[in-house]
Amino acid sequence: MTESTSSSPQTASIPLTSQNPQTVPTRTETDSIGSMEIPDTAYWGVHTARANENFPITRRPINVYPDFVRAFACVKQAAARANAEIGALDEQRANLIDSACEEIKAGKLHDQFTVGVVQGGAGTSTNMNANEVITNRALEIAGRPKGDYAFLNPNDHTNHSQSTNDTYPTAIKIALSFSLQNLLGELTLLADAFAAKGREFAHIVKVGRTQLQDAVPMTLGQEFTAFAVTLREDVQRLEEAVALLGEVNMGATAIGTSINAPVGYKEAVIKHLRQITGLDLVTAGDLVESTSDTGVFITFSGALKRSALKMSKIANDLRLLSSGPQAGLGEINLPARQAGSSIMPGKVNPVIPEAVSQVAYSVAGADVTVSMAVEAGQLQLNAFEPIVAHSLFQSITWLERACQTFRVNCVTGITANEDRLNDIVDRSVTVITALAPVIGYASAAKLAKEALARNQSISDLVVEHGLLERDQLGEILSPERLTGMPADDSVDNSADSAEAVPRDEMTGELPVIPDSEG
Repeated sequence: MTESTSSSPQTASIPLTSQNPQTVPTRTETDSIGSMEIPDTAYWGVHTARANENFPITRRPINVYPDFVRAFACVKQAAARANAEIGALDEQRANLIDSACEEIKAGKLHDQFTVGVVQGGAGTSTNMNANEVITNRALEIAGRPKGDYAFLNPNDHTNHSQSTNDTYPTAIKIALSFSLQNLLGELTLLADAFAAKGREFAHIVKVGRTQLQDAVPMTLGQEFTAFAVTLREDVQRLEEAVALLGEVNMGATAIGTSINAPVGYKEAVIKHLRQITGLDLVTAGDLVESTSDTGVFITFSGALKRSALKMSKIANDLRLLSSGPQAGLGEINLPARQAGSSIMPGKVNPVIPEAVSQVAYSVAGADVTVSMAVEAGQLQLNAFEPIVAHSLFQSITWLERACQTFRVNCVTGITANEDRLNDIVDRSVTVITALAPVIGYASAAKLAKEALARNQSISDLVVEHGLLERDQLGEILSPERLTGMPADDSVDNSADSAEAVPRDEMTGELPVIPDSEG
């Protein structure tokens, strides 16, 4: 590939084969359709060139997902070692393939994986792209020219004992396992960031809300700790989902009957694949079923969607809690990241939570795509695995980056508007819930209505009506009691306790609050 066509993997366009042969040295390669001129500098060959012409759809080559490229190198390396072990491939060729795969695993030649992420053919173009790049690099290591396929052939040697239909889904599963580790790491760091804020805000009492209405008191620390807990739960769910990716169909070849796979290859290739990847991989019990069934991708996609949507819920909560700064809730402050308006001076928007939610919507949409593609599989093969792979890899990649920017550019810099929260709690009627076991639900509701009508605090009204003494009220309405923090053992919170529930001396019933005038 010439320098003029190279660019960042994230923005690289897919090179076509319309380069002027008078300015770019070429070699001739031939397939069953005919011959094509391939740039001498390219490690890919005629099959990749045709795919580049046929699928310039997304303008996103498969190398935007480096773990996928590495996973394919692992698969081809394991196949070469297995073929050598059982005598199906001579040691010289196997070692050359092995060496080329090792370089690709280390990050070399990724720019040569140029076929589009969306492609027809059930992934054949990707498999052939890998075969060609590995073969031509192996030829180069051997001191031979690229395209010398009489010595080392992409199909006969690099793809020996294999089919796209077992290498492609196996590479997807391995790549997802690799990629998920980074996402799990970022999710854990994000959860830790929320947990740290939970500890920082542990002393700040606020009003909790249900259905956007005032509910009962809690601490801001409890709210942020809950965010941490829910994210850590998703780490566990994703770890459970990735375990399902360990069953692969290497050795199945075309449809699961293992045609062209020598005796002993299936056992040897899974052994080497486990050693190379460090993953707990096993061969599927029924290779025909495994080759046609892509249900595991639905499960994995669902776990990603769950995590994304829960993270979006947290992002939306932060937007609500920080709304304002004057006319909203204004309980917390998000770090100011950029000017928020081209017309309103000084406006700052919650841009990081907004971006996080947009990623979540994309992941949810990708989950629909995966579901439809899995359902569309017919008979012994699913031809739509490329869009499954693209959807899952994009979701993992975007989620990982969203977690990082959420943590670094938002969560770690959140501050609390403590004075505002204290004022809200002081004026709130939500503390009436803590008094309901003492004075009864109906009387408590009447007291809350009166407090709102008179714009007076619950505490003052309770004392005014002679229902409780100020010191009794202080015990019942202490922050520890209101928020579920460890309470003073001398204060009983049960409605059955004679000490905690004052009775009317004449009737023995709960005191009744008289109707307020007006």
